[in-house]
Amino acid sequence: MPVTPGDWPGRALTCCEASANQSGAAARRARGVTGSRWSRADSGRLDVSVPSMAEDKGKEMKLVTCTAPVNIAVIKYWGKRNEELILPINSSLSVTLHQDQLKSTTTVAASRDFKEDRIWLNGKEENINHPRLQSCLREIRRLARKRRSSGDGNSNTLTLHHKIHICSVNNFPTAAGLASSAAGYACLVYTLAKLHGLEGELSEIARQGSGSACRSMYGGFVQWIMGVKEDGSDSIAQQIEPETHWPELCVLILVVSAEQKPVGSTAGMRTSVKTSPLLKYRTEIVPKRMKEMIEAIKRQDFELFGQLTMKDSNQFHATCLDTFPPIFYLSDISKRIINLVHRYNSHFGETRVVYTFDAGPNAVIYTRKQHVDEFVEVVKHYFPPEENGEQFLKGLPVNPVSVSEHLKSSIRMEPVKAGIQYIINTRVGPGPQLIEDSNLHLLGEDGLPKQ
Repeated sequence: MPVTPGDWPGRALTCCEASANQSGAAARRARGVTGSRWSRADSGRLDVSVPSMAEDKGKEMKLVTCTAPVNIAVIKYWGKRNEELILPINSSLSVTLHQDQLKSTTTVAASRDFKEDRIWLNGKEENINHPRLQSCLREIRRLARKRRSSGDGNSNTLTLHHKIHICSVNNFPTAAGLASSAAGYACLVYTLAKLHGLEGELSEIARQGSGSACRSMYGGFVQWIMGVKEDGSDSIAQQIEPETHWPELCVLILVVSAEQKPVGSTAGMRTSVKTSPLLKYRTEIVPKRMKEMIEAIKRQDFELFGQLTMKDSNQFHATCLDTFPPIFYLSDISKRIINLVHRYNSHFGETRVVYTFDAGPNAVIYTRKQHVDEFVEVVKHYFPPEENGEQFLKGLPVNPVSVSEHLKSSIRMEPVKAGIQYIINTRVGPGPQLIEDSNLHLLGEDGLPKQ
């Protein structure tokens, strides 16, 4: 699979494959095959405190494993004013999804025995010299050196002298418009920071890997402030509300296709900036839309939240069509989902479900808890799954309900069999997490990915 610049590349590991890897590791441990060496505190939890020089001499490797979430923008980021620093032409706002359903997992190992930096993504070794990977590595190391020179006792500067191995997997489709690069780079930066004992603001570094990765550095509802400084120091992410703010809000991901998108986001943005007059107009209206969206979230105003989300998604894809040559991220099934949502809402005379599409055909549906069961049944009716196929509904459980004939007659759409591959039922979730179970390291005692 070709690597798209700016994407988090490689074949996606499925949830089953990731579980199998972990199960295999457990089996090896049961047979007495040990994993990597790590330091443990008296409590039995993974000790990520800074080791002394003597402790470091007695260890072959230092390992840290973390996870990071996917975020889905409700006010889209599209277009850069600075390609190298990834500075956007407009601010954006997203919802962080729960890691119980979608996440990137990254293990970073540092050892004096490593000859060079290496990275494996979704089971395949990739080029560590990719410019955006190098930007993240360089900035984390620069920050660690800065903390060392300032006498910060919490920074682990010993690891600065070692080469590192990185292993990362996603449990969701990669490069299919589900913000895989955002989760991947956020996880990389967070894990590297933990390895070096760094705390504090890291979204500026994550942004240099993938723009939207800065928003995955926080849970809940997050804005990416575009900033005005040329060095990008004020282009950072900021949490608006935590994941606990709106417990009623639920998220359904309708996976239309897990295939890699034909036009990567980086290339698409570059062409839009050069050729789309609509994109220039969009930069003028987004500031007002951002203010309205923040207010809607704080008030838990689902009607306003929904209207703004759908309008912004529509305008983003209109901008892609206004690009020359045009970019088609939506498929015919995507358009049928949009039609279904509007007919469903029209039947009830209110906004009950909301769609948004990133740079891909997969729909992200926001709704409230009381409407999840019925809308899932509506989706299953109009996009009946393949028989004897993989599990159609994944994630949080859904209660089976019946769809009224009155609702069906109001929607009036012909079903399309297997138009949707599966549904992921999830919710708003927290930001990156440190994994303290050492059994979940992705790298083994040889510093290579576990088989």
